[in-house]
Amino acid sequence: MDLLLRHAWLVDGSGGPGRAADVAVSGDRIDAIAGPGELTPSKQTQVVDLDGLVLAPGFIDVHTHYDAQILWDGDLTPSCWHGVTSVIMGNCGFGIAPTRPEHREVIVRTLENVEGMSMEALSAGIDWCFETFPQYMSALEQRPKRLNVGAFIGHSPLRLFVLDGQERAATADELDQMRALVREALDAGAVGLSTSRQPAHQGAFGRPVPSRFAEVDEVDALAGVLGEAGRGILQVSIGPGLFVNQFSELAVRHGIPVTWTALVSRADRPGAALRTVERGAALPGEVYPQIACRPIVMQITLTDPAPLGEIDEWKEVLARPRAERAAMFRDAAWRDRARPATLDAWSHRWSKIDVEETAAHQDVVGIPLDRLALERGTTPFDLMLDLALADGMSTRFRVVLENDGDDEIGALLADKRTLLGLSDAGAHATQLCDACYSTHLLGHWVRERKALTLEDAVWRLTGHPAQAFRVRERGLVREGYFADLVAFDPAAVGTTPIERAFDQPGGADRLIVRSTGVQHMWVNGVQARSGGEDIAGVAAGQLLRA
Repeated sequence: MDLLLRHAWLVDGSGGPGRAADVAVSGDRIDAIAGPGELTPSKQTQVVDLDGLVLAPGFIDVHTHYDAQILWDGDLTPSCWHGVTSVIMGNCGFGIAPTRPEHREVIVRTLENVEGMSMEALSAGIDWCFETFPQYMSALEQRPKRLNVGAFIGHSPLRLFVLDGQERAATADELDQMRALVREALDAGAVGLSTSRQPAHQGAFGRPVPSRFAEVDEVDALAGVLGEAGRGILQVSIGPGLFVNQFSELAVRHGIPVTWTALVSRADRPGAALRTVERGAALPGEVYPQIACRPIVMQITLTDPAPLGEIDEWKEVLARPRAERAAMFRDAAWRDRARPATLDAWSHRWSKIDVEETAAHQDVVGIPLDRLALERGTTPFDLMLDLALADGMSTRFRVVLENDGDDEIGALLADKRTLLGLSDAGAHATQLCDACYSTHLLGHWVRERKALTLEDAVWRLTGHPAQAFRVRERGLVREGYFADLVAFDPAAVGTTPIERAFDQPGGADRLIVRSTGVQHMWVNGVQARSGGEDIAGVAAGQLLRA
């Protein structure tokens, strides 16, 4: 054996009870699991005494957007700080392959508007050494990676590649071309196909993302390729024509797993999410609604108002360059048009929006906009615009978007018919950081709230996503499985306060959260973290091919 982990409290990812155990590793595989003291190391064996730390399979984050970041950050921070050893990217129909050279700006602007990524960072950081999806996968395989990485082929870049940006239904010939490219991607190892019909997904120049112009029959035909190939998962961001009934039909017709985002709780609609779980569970097919374990809270400036993109008047804003957006907010005619729709669409949110960062308005920080507007005799819509304009557009507003029904989140986490995901790691870089979902789950929901057991939480982070996404020989501590392992202190595991870092290409900023209590991590048998700190230069991650 190359490595012997002694005195562990083993929580193996199956959901079964924890137990005292020693675990041996040879090469990149788990070689043996035995009771304490039953395994004998050789002189060459590295022995690590875990002294009662929980030893679990490495966490698997199935909902990330690292497609671009991996090209400049092979460590995949901050996920690697939180016990995550495998990530799946390319969710929601987005990605950067396949992409023709003439479409690169559209792809970058789409990620800027929809996923809150810095256009400057993307332009400086993406090495366009690929055009097709197999070429992209080859580039990923060749790059040093701290974590294991799998990727969907996204419907939006696929459609842009074939239809050349035309906003219409595909012809029969174009559909055949897309089907062939999906099969090519699967043969190259794509974990499946992702798509979006989400009305809030406004892409380049304020236009709907390409996948939203596809008919539901197109999604069905592309999903059929997964069924014919006998591999791959369909991931959908919900929208018109694609919801619970259609997911069941797609799963049954093609014999494929389907996962959808996002099943969120809302404080003003208690019980609605659980009713959706019941509705979906009554239907046939392997369908996984994805849930988040944190409230979805964004910091937004009005130079990047992506969350408002589902409102027609704000689509006009997103269509303009950033430098021109302040002028629109000063335009009384635009305000008159945008005011009624914005007040109505965000009626349930104004009490959950406040100023978080500002140079000019320290006296209003933390005060809900609806209360502040009432005091000042204006509307929350006008107040938000006026505060931004008076601060040179630098004011950051804290917006509670979704998933604020705390008690219902606990109930959803306890319901094994849901799949934990939606970290969005790599996206919304300046707006939120939920890449810490794993340590938040273990600290807040297990230790503090006791909403689920440690064993169930580890299963949610490991065994369950491995099962749903067909991540072979990972997600469990089993003999013969890959040695993706994390050791943490259950009494200390958690998250640090959010920070703003300026570490992206071109000096662009992002929000990061660090972990507490995550002491050690191994990826494919190679130690990547020790004593609560990442080991520099480790790049043992592999490309996860379907």
